[in-house]
Amino acid sequence: MKSMNTSLTPQPPATEPVAAAPAPAAPAAPALTPRTLLKQLQQQFPAFRDCLPLAIGIDKQLLARIPDLDRKTMRAALGIHTGSLRYLKAMEKAKVRYDLDGTAGAEVTDTHRSHATQVLQDRFKKEAERKKAERDAAAAEEAARLRADKLNQLTAKFSRKG
Repeated sequence: MKSMNTSLTPQPPATEPVAAAPAPAAPAAPALTPRTLLKQLQQQFPAFRDCLPLAIGIDKQLLARIPDLDRKTMRAALGIHTGSLRYLKAMEKAKVRYDLDGTAGAEVTDTHRSHATQVLQDRFKKEAERKKAERDAAAAEEAARLRADKLNQLTAKFSRKG
């Protein structure tokens, strides 16, 4: 009887992982990625296509037009769009915001313009620092290579005479 109890005890844990394995496989069908959604929005709406400054609350307009839109995907797509270099450059000079159809709406505040300018400056500074670090690393690598070549030449020169 004890052997029966021991054989029954391992079976329930073996059944649980089998039951748990199909469950994650079932909801593995993501509808849209943020990038594909952004491409779709650029095709559908002039404000996205022309990279115009978006109206505040554009997410509510999108949800009204496309009710089955996943909020998380939409927010990620909006983040990609509004963080793009092209959009920030447009925001830096913009006076007016636009709705989905490209119709002018509210004014772009100085705060939002200066924020776009600051983000661009930070980005350019970060990129310049990255490029400088790459140049410095390449220069250090070249100097090390030249030093090694010189040492090899000296070693070869003095080892022949000896």
